[in-house]
Formats: sequence, C-alpha cells, structure tokens
Amino acid sequence: MTVPDNPLQNVSFPSGGRTAHGYLALPESGSGPGVIVIQEWWGLTAHIADVAHRLAAEGFVALAPDLYGGTTTHDADEAGRLMQELPVDQAATDLAGAVDFLLGHEAVVGAQVGAVGFCMGGGFVLVLAAQQGDKIGAAVPFYGVLGEDYPSFATLSAPLLGHFGEEDEMAPPEAVEELAERIEAESGVIPDFRIYPSGHAFFNEENHLGTYDPEQALKAWSATRDFLRAHLG
Repeated sequence: MTVPDNPLQNVSFPSGGRTAHGYLALPESGSGPGVIVIQEWWGLTAHIADVAHRLAAEGFVALAPDLYGGTTTHDADEAGRLMQELPVDQAATDLAGAVDFLLGHEAVVGAQVGAVGFCMGGGFVLVLAAQQGDKIGAAVPFYGVLGEDYPSFATLSAPLLGHFGEEDEMAPPEAVEELAERIEAESGVIPDFRIYPSGHAFFNEENHLGTYDPEQALKAWSATRDFLRAHLG
C-alpha cells in the first residue's frame, strides 16, 4: 500500500529547476556538520526520519531527501517497482540539491557534508560521492543496491565506510568485493567495507524483510557515528 503526500516532509529545496522535499533534523546545539540520509526503497519512512534524529542527537544537521516525492510503501514488490522506476539522474539531481541546501544552511558548519544511505540509498551514497567530489567528506553505504551500473568513480575522494551482510542476496559479499576493487582502481580510495553475519536490511528495526539484527545494527551504527565524527569534525 502506498502512502502519498508524505507527512514527514518538513523542508523544501531547489533541485535542477524544480522543488524537492525532505525531512530535516537539527541538533540541540543548533549547529553542526551536515549529513545527507538517503532512503531505502520503501521511501521516506519513519525509520529514515528516525535515523536523521539519531544523527541530530549526535550533533549533526541531518537531511533526508524524499526521492519518491511523497510516496512510501511497505510492500516489497511495490518498493522494487518504485526503485526501478526512479531515474538515477533525477535522484542524483535531488541529492545534489540536498548537498547544496545543507552547505548553504545557517546551521551547518564546514565545507563538506557526509552521506549515509540504506539499500537503494546505499547505492546512491556512492553515486553522490562520485558526482559531488570534494563536497562529500565521508560516505557510508549500508548494503547498497543500485538498479543500474554505477557511474565512474574517478572523481570520488571521500573516505568510505560500508556495511554489508554475508547472507545478503541483493548485495552478496563477492559483489561487494568487486565493487571495492573497482572503486579503488578508479579513484584511489580504499573502501572500508565490512561484512556482518546478517542478511539484507539488518539495520532496519521496522523489519519488513525479517532480517533485522539489533546486535549487528548497533555495531554498524557505532562505527558510522565514529567515522562521521572523525571526518566531518
């Protein structure tokens, strides 16, 4: 079942001549480094908003762009269709707009932002880091899946920390290894891609796929928090 006109949207920003929307969470301090949070194939859900709040609680200004324009679903078949129908170039444009919005926001400190994404969003983290170059200061894909091949990584410069499940059929360990080798060959960046004894979407406590693993999720989150702090200040 899809849910249009997402009530989680609380901010708008320019994107390639049109207006995009998203969810913005601010830290109690009122300012901090910016982080883009990129949705799974389910859309901008309460889980993604919660990730933004968790980052805000750690001192970051977190923005989750709504790449589906208000639509969410909890049906895997429909989520797959939505992901396949989302043009990569449109998503990349919206994400680039989100980066510029954060870098121009009065609450954001620093000249770079971080990017964290899950499933489809994990794939888009790498697309964003490749296309935005030195505007991205740290990139963290969780079990990234992209509906088509990745663009060139030649301009990627951000340090990479990735979290993947050894039982993940969507992003199996051999594919993760091949991706890491390609990134290093094209960019010179050596990714820190970690494999956990879990399946796909092991971080998502909404557990739509029955693969949520709280122990491994905590390990991945702690590493992500420390990684973002180290590289974004």
